[in-house]
Amino acid sequence: MLHIIDDEEVIRDSLSWLARSRKIPATGYASSEQFLSTLENQFSFDRDGDCILLDVRMPGLSGISLFDALSAKKLTRRLPVIFLTGHGDVPMAVDSLKRGAFDFFEKPFNDNKLMDRVLEALASSREAGATAQIHDRLASLSSREREVLDLILLGKMNKVIADELGISMRTVEVHRAHIFDKMQVKTAVELAGMLK
Repeated sequence: MLHIIDDEEVIRDSLSWLARSRKIPATGYASSEQFLSTLENQFSFDRDGDCILLDVRMPGLSGISLFDALSAKKLTRRLPVIFLTGHGDVPMAVDSLKRGAFDFFEKPFNDNKLMDRVLEALASSREAGATAQIHDRLASLSSREREVLDLILLGKMNKVIADELGISMRTVEVHRAHIFDKMQVKTAVELAGMLK
C-alpha cells in the first residue's frame, strides 16, 4: 500500500492516479497527524509492502517531524519513506537519506522514476515484514524448543537430540512438531532455508 501524505489534495489525487496506473493501491492523508492517528488506531501492514510518499513542508507536524517519529518507533524499514518537496535543498536531502529515508524527490519529479522507487520501497518493506515475522515466530518458541531447533539446524536426528538433551525421543518429536507448527514449516529443510 502506498501512503501519500500531502496537504494539497490535487497532489494526493494525482499521485494516487499515478500509483493506480502501476497497479499500486494507494491511500491519501491530508496531514502527518491524520496518518499518525491511523497508524495508532486502525493500521495494519500490507503483506505486499508499504511505502510512504511524504511532503516535507505541511501545516502542523512537518514531514521531517513525522519521519523522526517513525524512526523513533523503528518503523522506517516496514514503512520506507520517500520525501517529496517543492522547497528541498541538498543538505536536507542528504540529512534525510543519512537518517534512513528511502529516497528524496524534488517537485516537479519524473513520474516513472518516482514509481520505480516506490516499487523498490514496497519490495524492501515486504522483505522487512517477512524478517519481522520470522523473528516473531522465533520469539514464540520456548527455551527447550530453541535448544531442539538449534540441534535440528545442525542436522541431528531425533535420537541424537534426545541423548544430547537427556530427554526421551517422544519428547523431541513433540518439540519438533511444535517448532514446525510455530515456524509454519513442514520440513527441516524448509526450516533451515527460512533461517539461513
